[in-house]
This record gives sequence, C-alpha cells and structure tokens, in this order.
Amino acid sequence: MAGERDPGAQPERTRLAWRRTTLAFALVVALAGRSLVVADEGRPVALVAVAVAALLWVGFLVLAHRRLGELTDRRPGAAGGGTVLAAAGAVLATAAALALTLSGG
Repeated sequence: MAGERDPGAQPERTRLAWRRTTLAFALVVALAGRSLVVADEGRPVALVAVAVAALLWVGFLVLAHRRLGELTDRRPGAAGGGTVLAAAGAVLATAAALALTLSGG
C-alpha cells in the first residue's frame, strides 16, 4: 500500500482542463469562421486556413475524448507522450494557420 499513488481529485481536474481546452479551441475556430463571413472579401487562403483549423479541432476532440475515457479508470495512468505531442501540435498548427491568415499571408 505504501507504493500506491492516491490520485485524489487530480483526474477530475485533468478532465475539466481537457474540456476547457476543447471548448476554447472550438471558440477560436468558430470566431475564425465568423471572420470569413463578416469580411468584405473571402480570400481562398483564409478559407483553407479555417478549414484546416476545423479539421485540427476535430482531431483534438478525438484525442480529448480518448483521454477522458482513460480518466474514468479507478487509477488512471499518465497521458502518453504521443497524445500530449499530438494535442500540442494541433493547437500550434491552428495558431500558425490562423496567424498567417490574419497577417494577410
């Protein structure tokens, strides 16, 4: 018993963090899509960037859903390195795509 880890409320905090991040990501993609609708002219580059951001969000959603399922175990393990890298990559790629769009590139 001495070597066992007591996760306490940590899995719940982690679950809430994944949900917050997923919702914030969705909001960013929605606002980017809104900017296309409101803009005077719809540039093809902006349309592609928002479409890529939406696809990245769906990928992030799948990762988050899988991780939330893992957190339902009585003693959840740490997130795998691949999950963390894929989630961070999706967020960074979306930021880069939308930054290029906003800068006029």
